[in-house]
Amino acid sequence: MDSTIPDLRQLRYFVAVAEEQHFGRAAARLSMTQPPLSQAIRALEQTLGVELFARTRRSVELTAVGADLLPEVRRILASAQALRPLAQSLARGEAGVLALAFVSTADYGLLPLLLRDFGARYPRVRLQLVEATSDVQVEELVAGRIDAGLVIAPLPPRHAAQLSWLPIAREPLVIAMPAELAARTGSTSADDWCEAPVSLRDLADAPLIVFPRHLAPGFYDIIMDCYGAAGLVPRVGQEAIQMQTIVSLVSAGMGVALVPQSLRHLRRTGVVYRPLAEAVPAIETGLVWRSAEVSPVLAAFIEIVRAHASTLGAPG
Repeated sequence: MDSTIPDLRQLRYFVAVAEEQHFGRAAARLSMTQPPLSQAIRALEQTLGVELFARTRRSVELTAVGADLLPEVRRILASAQALRPLAQSLARGEAGVLALAFVSTADYGLLPLLLRDFGARYPRVRLQLVEATSDVQVEELVAGRIDAGLVIAPLPPRHAAQLSWLPIAREPLVIAMPAELAARTGSTSADDWCEAPVSLRDLADAPLIVFPRHLAPGFYDIIMDCYGAAGLVPRVGQEAIQMQTIVSLVSAGMGVALVPQSLRHLRRTGVVYRPLAEAVPAIETGLVWRSAEVSPVLAAFIEIVRAHASTLGAPG
């Protein structure tokens, strides 16, 4: 141990002498004899380079420096005493930090549900949340800058061997379209959402607003496959990297968009959501993390996610 740094034993001795104002009583309190206690206090003063006590043959009193130092020493000892329970909490995943990224679609149903449950059960865990597209999340995971991510399947094949995948929810795509266009397709409701289906063929001339393929290739291909299955080739009008932006562009009348059904909770004036008449594939959202690095905090979060996956339509 560095001789210029006081140890906790010396600090405890200092507090005992300061509180008893007597070496003999302090030694008895510490279950030791007086000479080694006096030697330890002298050693502490030499280490710190200051006198902590003014001594006479009959009394011992704190110097001004000693009196000012006493509250700090008590704080240090209290922090040291808290190390064991803190370490145990960290080992159980009850404290620590979790860096979690999420796709924008998760923000309208899945993410609040998971965070509410996790926060209630692990209130001492500090969450670091960041919104990012699936491709960015995978790169951040591989680089070790986040602990886990909520992404849309599938994972990039080049990284699949390094990552673990837990599917959470599957949901169909729905169409988001301007209210004026919805009226022209014969919709009988002006509500933001109703169950009256709309065929892609009725929207064939409307520009498509979509994610750029290089940012979300799996999601992009699913949307294109929907059009292909209907015998259509979409006319891409705009690309945007955030779901909020895509829906805002729909609100501005710039086209239509295929979005996960949960996004209907994102309300925008002039936007309506309808199910599709055609059979559409389900969008799968799941949790991804580095297989080789699962901290206790991450393990606790995975268990929360696993519990919800069974009720949110994830495959068994």
